[in-house]
Amino acid sequence: MNNLKSSIFFIAFIIVGNVYSQTVATKKETARIKGENQDGYATDLEGNADNINSAFVKYLKTFGKVKQTSDYITLTEATINGKTYIQPIYGVTKSKDKDAQAWIGINPKEWSTDADEVSKHFETLIHDFGVQFYRDKIQEQIDESNRALSAVERQQQRFSNQNRDLTMKLEDNKREKIQLEKSLVNNKAEYDLLLKKIEKNKKDQDSLTTSNEQIKKVIEAQKVKQGKVN
Repeated sequence: MNNLKSSIFFIAFIIVGNVYSQTVATKKETARIKGENQDGYATDLEGNADNINSAFVKYLKTFGKVKQTSDYITLTEATINGKTYIQPIYGVTKSKDKDAQAWIGINPKEWSTDADEVSKHFETLIHDFGVQFYRDKIQEQIDESNRALSAVERQQQRFSNQNRDLTMKLEDNKREKIQLEKSLVNNKAEYDLLLKKIEKNKKDQDSLTTSNEQIKKVIEAQKVKQGKVN
């Protein structure tokens, strides 16, 4: 029972501790792409850099073809706001302080046209990624809380069933106790009656023994008398 209470308190602590409002902020930032600093937009996110990178790759795949390298992510044939761009768009994730940062941008030298047009979308794209990241993260917490809720509900049902079974057993025990008490009363009355019968039987036996002796004496006297007849 103590372990169950501890688990419930821990679950409640996790749930309450994870309920918070999250705002995604974006900023202009540079990132190192192929040995050169490139302008773009970034957002700082609370989380592990590897988890943020995986989420960023998944997010970018919704726009086009994605290739991951050790230094950056390359997005090609991206369809953004209804227009498809052949030239590469780059994404970078990196650890920052205790959290991590996601960045998106291009190398203008690789774009003969549309560089300014596509760059207008980067702040929105990185903001939307941050929102999606936090929503997915919170959804994981919701799923975890739902699993915890299911576990508690199963425990509640188990204890409810156990209480029902114990209550039924208690009622059976009460009925058996009443029956035993009645049986005990009846047993005592029968015991007393048997004692009286045994006592009467003993007296009857003693009386018959006396009668037996007396009859034997009469028979002997009759035999003596019979022998004297001549």
